[in-house]
Amino acid sequence: MDGTHRFRLGGFEVATILDGAARRDDLHPRFAVNADRESVQALAQECGLAFPEYEQVFVPTVIDTGAQIVVFDPGFGERAPSGEFGRFNARLGGAGYAADDVDLVVITHHHPDHIANLATRAGTPAFPNAQIVLPRVDFDYWLRGEDIPDFRPSTLALFREVCLPLAERARFVEAEEEVAPGIAAVEAFGHSAGHMAYRVESGGEALMVMGDVAAHFALSMRRPDWHFAMDDDKPAAAASRRRVLGMVADRGMLAAGFHMPFPSVGRVERDGDGFRWMPVRAE
Repeated sequence: MDGTHRFRLGGFEVATILDGAARRDDLHPRFAVNADRESVQALAQECGLAFPEYEQVFVPTVIDTGAQIVVFDPGFGERAPSGEFGRFNARLGGAGYAADDVDLVVITHHHPDHIANLATRAGTPAFPNAQIVLPRVDFDYWLRGEDIPDFRPSTLALFREVCLPLAERARFVEAEEEVAPGIAAVEAFGHSAGHMAYRVESGGEALMVMGDVAAHFALSMRRPDWHFAMDDDKPAAAASRRRVLGMVADRGMLAAGFHMPFPSVGRVERDGDGFRWMPVRAE
């Protein structure tokens, strides 16, 4: 597997690209801080998963509309915390594109794994010909720098290092605003104050680029009210998760999730009071 997955969506060509992956061993409490360990272990076993080990992946999405190359959440870049990450730029070439080809870089929210690759460590844009599209509510929240969660000081520092210098060349979007023909922002506040998903439509087909609406393909789907430790506003994130997943399920859309198992594309089905992730097969 080369870390890229391609498919057609109407007249668009879509690629998901693996920026990196890591093995972790804190399934509880990371994905369910408001549930006890026994409940999480029981659900993991029901889903045929190991406990408490899991693999966390980081997967940007690229869409070629025919008129523009659009990159969503380009990963860590040169600021990768280890050699396991920061592979998006190299793999972009394997998908048939170069950094200079990118017309738009669209951000779901301003957390490190989504914004770090906007600029090099030297401060130059990683995608020199691209316009940066940032969610207005989220940008303003981090710009104010008030009421930041206790575990987010490094996120605020990175925002100031990477995003503030790009602000003059950035474009800011609100919910339901179109960022390119066929691509519109969808409110998904909570994981970060102004987190956005993006609805992509072409030729009668639809895809939701979910960002971090759902953090785990089983726990966050089956129990959308369980709180992810890295959600900045956990009740708001749970409400957005239920609403966006319901939209994807009820409309029969494809979905791309930044932390869904690679190739990180699938469909969402309602399952009792929760949902079920139905992945596509990697090529």
